[in-house]
Amino acid sequence: MSKRLPLPPLPILLYVLAVALAYLSLQVLLYTTNTQPFPKLVDVIFWTGLVIWSSRGIVILPMSAGISHAFVINIAMGVLFPPWLVMALVAVFHLNKDLGKPTYPWYKDLFNRTQISLAAGLSALTLQGIINIAPLGSAYTPLVEFIGVAVACAVYFIVNVGLTTFVISLATKMPVRKIWFENYRWMVGSYLVLAPVALIMAKVYQSDLLGWGGVVVAFLLVILYYARSFWDERVQLEAAFDSAIEVLMSALDAKDPYTRLHSERVAAIAKDLAVGLGLDESDQKKIRYGARIHDIGKVGIPDSVLFKAGQLSLDEFALIRSHPERGVKLMEPLKKYSKDVIPLILYHHERWDGRGYPARLAGEKIPLWARIVHLADSYEVMTAGRPYSAAKAPSRAMAELLDLSGDQFDPKLVNIFQSLWQKDPIWKDREVFISAYTSQAPSSELPLPSSLAPAYETSEKLN
Repeated sequence: MSKRLPLPPLPILLYVLAVALAYLSLQVLLYTTNTQPFPKLVDVIFWTGLVIWSSRGIVILPMSAGISHAFVINIAMGVLFPPWLVMALVAVFHLNKDLGKPTYPWYKDLFNRTQISLAAGLSALTLQGIINIAPLGSAYTPLVEFIGVAVACAVYFIVNVGLTTFVISLATKMPVRKIWFENYRWMVGSYLVLAPVALIMAKVYQSDLLGWGGVVVAFLLVILYYARSFWDERVQLEAAFDSAIEVLMSALDAKDPYTRLHSERVAAIAKDLAVGLGLDESDQKKIRYGARIHDIGKVGIPDSVLFKAGQLSLDEFALIRSHPERGVKLMEPLKKYSKDVIPLILYHHERWDGRGYPARLAGEKIPLWARIVHLADSYEVMTAGRPYSAAKAPSRAMAELLDLSGDQFDPKLVNIFQSLWQKDPIWKDREVFISAYTSQAPSSELPLPSSLAPAYETSEKLN
C-alpha cells in the first residue's frame, strides 16, 4: 500500500479551504445571477478539450511552482462563455498530470483547481464588464475588447500568482517579495505578449473561418507550443547551473585529492548553519551551492604551489590567497545565475576582526553567506587535517572556534554552530561524516511546498 502524506500544517490547510470557499461562493453567485444563454454543446466540448490539454503542459519552476498556457485558453473562454461556465469547466477539467499519484494529495489538487478557477472567473467577469461598455458594432469595439483582454490578463495574473505565492510563503517561510522576484517576475512579459492571442482565438472561433473556427484555433495552438518551449528552455538554462557546478567541483576534486569532497562537507555544515539562522529555503539552497564552489579558484593555481610540502614563499602565499578573486573570474560566464553566490566566493576568507583577505572587511560588512561558509570551512579543515597539519578532534575544533569567536568568526554564528554541534549532527562525528560524503551528497532540491513536507531537513537527520 502507498504511504499517505500527512495533512498540511493548520495555517496552510485553512488557507486552502478558504480559497476553495471563495471559489464556491463566487461560482454560486455568478450562476444565480447569470443572464447569458447556455452556449452550444459542441463549443463547450471543444473548449473543454483545450482546458484538459493546456492543464497538462505545465513547466515546473523553482520553488515547485508551475506555469502553463492554460491562462490563454481560460481568458479566451471568458470572451465566449458566461463567467460561471468558465469557472466550472476549469474547476472540473483542470487535470494535473500528477493527478492520482501519492505525491499529489487532495488538498494540493483542491488548491490548484480552485485558485485557477477563481483567476479564470474573475478575469472573465472583468473582460465582459469592459467589453459591454462599447455598444455592439461600435467603431470602438475592437479597442475596448483589446483593453478588456489586457486588463483581464492582469487580473488573472494577479489572482493566480498572488494566491500561489502566498501558499508557497506559508509552506517555506520565504518572503512573498523574494518568491515573486525569483519565480514570477520574468513571466509578466509572456502574459502581456500572449494576452492578444486569447482574443484572437476567441474571435476566429466565433467567425467560423474555414467552415468551423475550431480549425483555425488549432493552428493558433502552435504559438502556445512555442511559448511553452521558451519557458521550458529558460528553466532548463537555470537547471544547467547545477550541472556547471558539478563539472567545476569534479575539476577541483581531480586536481586536489586532499580536498576531495571537502566542499560537499562544507556545504552540509553551511546549510545547517543557514537553517539554524532561520534563513529561507531559497537562501539555504544558494548557500549550499556557494559552499560547494567556494574554493573553485584553486583550479587556476599551479600544482607546484598548491601541493608544496614545505614553507611557501611570500609570492607563493600571495598566489594561494588569490584564489577567491580567481574563483570570481572563473564564474564570470555564469554570473547571470550565480550573482548571489559571487560575494560568498570572494569574501569567504574575511575575518570578523578585519584581518582577512582579499578586502580586509570586518564585522557585518562581510556578507552573511561568506561568514557562514568561512565558519563551516574552518571547522571542516580542522577536523579533516591536511598533509601539513594533523586533524583535530571535534571537541578540540569546537573549542578553537569558541576561542576565536569575535576575532576570526562572527560570534552569533559561533553560538548557533555550538548549539547545532551539541545536538550531535552528522558532521560532529568525523568518520561517519566522511563515509556519508564519500559519494555525491544528497540532493539539494527543495521539497514541494504544497506537499507540506518539512521546509528543510538538516544533516542531523542522516544519523
